[in-house]
Amino acid sequence: MRKDLITALSHDFEVHAQNADGVEFWLARALQGLLGYDKWQNFTIVIDKAKTACQNAGHAIQDHFAGVSKMVDIGSGAMREIDDVMLTRYACYLIAQNGDPRKEQIAFAMNYFAVQTRKQELLEQRIKDWERLQARAKLSLSERELSGVIYERGVDDRGFAIIRSKGDQALFGGHATQDMKNRIGVPAGRALADFLPTITIKAKDFANEITIFNIKKDEQMQGVHAIADEHVRNSKAVRAVLKKRGIYPESLPADEDVQKLKRRAVSEDKQLPKTTKALPHKTGNGKGHA
Repeated sequence: MRKDLITALSHDFEVHAQNADGVEFWLARALQGLLGYDKWQNFTIVIDKAKTACQNAGHAIQDHFAGVSKMVDIGSGAMREIDDVMLTRYACYLIAQNGDPRKEQIAFAMNYFAVQTRKQELLEQRIKDWERLQARAKLSLSERELSGVIYERGVDDRGFAIIRSKGDQALFGGHATQDMKNRIGVPAGRALADFLPTITIKAKDFANEITIFNIKKDEQMQGVHAIADEHVRNSKAVRAVLKKRGIYPESLPADEDVQKLKRRAVSEDKQLPKTTKALPHKTGNGKGHA
């Protein structure tokens, strides 16, 4: 397919995209023309095939095909109501799959909507990974602050390890830190938090923050035992909130190694300049440059 045709079709498909409550969609009447169908009756046959494919794939038809009606001008100021269909990106892809493969527009649409769907998936995964990395970094900060606060109250490194371990045991329903490492297969020498799902990382961080707050508030709180009791209470309180929502931290599966996420994010960021077209260089007196 010629590059100029790809560029033109890309523009046409993007121009006709609409948005409702954050959901991107196309209207079937517009898609009909984009895909080279002259008659609506013929195009509805393709839509019906796409609906069947959607259902066979285990998806609810109403989630991707929504019937609507609209008024159109039929001349001399007269208006007539016609049927139309709101189509998600996935619905458009299924329509293209069930269209006439001899049409260049169909070949383009199949690949266009497949790529766009993949972009959405990649974006969602990247944001999910970023949120987990942020949560892990925040947990490291709260652990650092907690260690600093308790050192001021006469607790050494060994004491801090005891306090953190007791907090884990309270959060994970009686399972100590090493028990949890064994349960989810954490490699030797690695931190448990690097393999926990985001919600559990945030739970540990929240328990830390409550403990830090209460230690600072109570100047009389001193020593390993008093601070460990405080941290256990806070970890149990956070666990109780999770349990009310049917979440048991000790039963959640391990997530991808945070260190792998970091390396992947760094690698993708390094590729960004290489895959971004440079601005054109101006010649002459250089006017227009910032």
